[in-house]
Amino acid sequence: MELKPGIVAEKTIIVEERHVAAHLGSGGVPVYATPSMILHMEEASREAVDHLLGPRGATVGASISARHLAPTPVGMKVRVRSELVKVDGRLLTFKVEAWDEVEKIGEADHVRAIIDLDRFGVKIAQKEALVGKTGKGSGV
Repeated sequence: MELKPGIVAEKTIIVEERHVAAHLGSGGVPVYATPSMILHMEEASREAVDHLLGPRGATVGASISARHLAPTPVGMKVRVRSELVKVDGRLLTFKVEAWDEVEKIGEADHVRAIIDLDRFGVKIAQKEALVGKTGKGSGV
C-alpha cells in the first residue's frame, strides 16, 4: 500500500498507575501524564504506517507539538487517533487527538521520518565506536 494522506490508526489504553504524572515525575498528581499521552500518540502514528514500509523500513519520531487539554484519572479509558495528513519525501506528518470517556484531552501535530533499519544500524554503530560504547563521549 502506498503512503498517502488519510491512513488512520487508533490505540486504546486504560490509564494505570504507571501512566500517571506522580509515577513518572512529571507532576505530583495521580492523573494521566503528558509524557504518557505523547508516547501513546507516537505509538498510534507508528502503528498507522510502519507495517506498510516492508521488513527493513520503520519510522522514528522527528518532532511533536502537543497540547494536554484535560486531566484523566486512573482507570479511565483513553483513545488516541492518528491520521497521516502529509507525505513529504521521508517525512510523514500526523494529526493526533486523544479522548477519554468524557472529553477530548489532547491534540498534537507529529512528524515521523522513514528510515532504513540497516543504514540506521550503521549510524548507531559508528556513534558507539566514537565513544567506545561507554556513553562517555567528550560532548556529554
